Amino acid sequence: MKKSELIDDVAKVLKTKTEARAAINSMLEHITIALKNRENVTITGFGTFKAVKRPARKGRNPYTGEPIKIKASTRVKFVPGKALKGAVG
Repeated sequence: MKKSELIDDVAKVLKTKTEARAAINSMLEHITIALKNRENVTITGFGTFKAVKRPARKGRNPYTGEPIKIKASTRVKFVPGKALKGAVG
């Protein structure tokens, strides 16, 4: 499902597509801001988004085999909730 399809589905519940687009964009923006602030975002029944720090590590260039340093970074991890796991199977 694409974002535009999600907006169409939410618009069936709300009055207009404009309201649906605003609601979805607002939700995504707030999730993004919370993750930037290293906060977990839990949506009960759906799951939890977490900002996870990955330490610096050594790797290899796949073309040359030469060792390289990989910088520390922060990634987003999603842990599905019990209801979502049950629905998907």
